[in-house]
Order: sequence, then structure tokens, then C-alpha cells
Amino acid sequence: MKKIIILVTLIISGLTSVYAQLPDPGFTVDQNTAIVITDPQNDFLSPNGVTWGVVGESVTANNTVDNIEALFKVAQQKNITVFVSPHYYYPHDHTWEIEGALEALMHKINMFDRKDALSTEGFEGSGADWLDKYKKYIKKDNVIVTSPHKVYGPESNDLALQLRKHGYSKVILAGMSANLCTESHMRDLVESGFDVAVVKDATAGAILPGLNAYEAAVVNFQMIASHVFTTKDIVKEINSYK
Repeated sequence: MKKIIILVTLIISGLTSVYAQLPDPGFTVDQNTAIVITDPQNDFLSPNGVTWGVVGESVTANNTVDNIEALFKVAQQKNITVFVSPHYYYPHDHTWEIEGALEALMHKINMFDRKDALSTEGFEGSGADWLDKYKKYIKKDNVIVTSPHKVYGPESNDLALQLRKHGYSKVILAGMSANLCTESHMRDLVESGFDVAVVKDATAGAILPGLNAYEAAVVNFQMIASHVFTTKDIVKEINSYK
């Protein structure tokens, strides 16, 4: 009798373990797939950027800068469309009366600031500008720069419209910052019916006392996205398709 009880316990334990694991729906690159990169800008990714003091450790550990470049590079080589969703703040954005914690901080430190929506005066080399090593890719015909998002997600810009108008239903997502703009883009695109995969080492997050934003984001990537890739794996997947 004791042996039967032990056997039943082991079977139940094994079944519980199997069903407790998250499923992995998977993600296959095809003709309906585009790459989306959020905020590939100096204020996040340059040592001179205003957030480097809190994101630099995570960016360095993940090799984020080079991994984002690897996505731009393979997209150019394989003629895959890349949508860049930037973050810009203009003078009128600094008069908002309602701000969350990090919105208030971003405005206080002049993150992503531009002088005017219709002028590029002072833009070159600023915190809002692209990281210099990405500029040669962003200038190519396979890259589309959307209107700016204003808080974290793409609800306030034309990313979803551009994706749909160009016939894309699947998204490979990367960029900055992991638990903020990147995660918010993932959530909104999933809610809008897109099939989304995230490249976990082509992003990074702030590390503060008692808070690791990157680790928090990776948990949600795994729970919400169709699949979570490393840069090496998604580049291999793209190369195997094209």
C-alpha cells in the first residue's frame, strides 16, 4: 500500500510540474514579419546619455548596443522592414499637468528633448538623436521611422497603423527600455492582434536599489510574447528563412 501511495504521489507531482510550466507558442519568421526597435537613442544607449548611470550596467551586461546593431544589420542584408519607434519631447510636453513618476523624471532631466516638432536644430548628437553607429542603417530604404510615442507604449503614435498598412502581422521586438517602452509596445501590439516575439538581450533596463527593471521585464516577456529569443537565435532564424 505504501508503494502505491508513493507511486501515485510521484505521478501527481510529475503532472503538476508539467502543467505548471509556461507553454511556448513559438515564432516563425515569414513574409509577414517586421522588426520593431524602440528608442535606439543616445539618452539610453550612449555613456553620455542622461540615463546611463542607471541603465549602463544592464546595457553592458546584455551587450545591448551590439545586439541591436545585429538586428539592423541582418534586416538590411535580408531586406526585412524595420520600424523604429522613437521617443521625443517638445517644449509643449513640459507643460503637462498629469505625470507619472518616470514621466516627471524624464522631463526633469530633459530626456529626449527636441526644440521643435518641425525643426532639427540642435538634434544632431543630442540625447534624442540615434546612437551614432545605427545611423547608417536607419537611413536605408528598409527602415521606417514612426511618429514619436509620448509615454511608453505605441498608443500615441502610428506604429500599429504603419505595420498594418504595410501588411505585417508579426513583430520581432527589441530596443529600450525593457520594462517601459519595450514592454509597453509588446503589450499593446499583442492586444492589437499582432504576433510578437521579443529579443531579450537586445534590450536592457534600469538597476536601482531593490529594483532590477530588466529582470522584471523578462518575466513579462516570457508570460506574454509568443517566444523570447536571444539575438544569436533570431539572427539564425532570419537567415534560415531568407
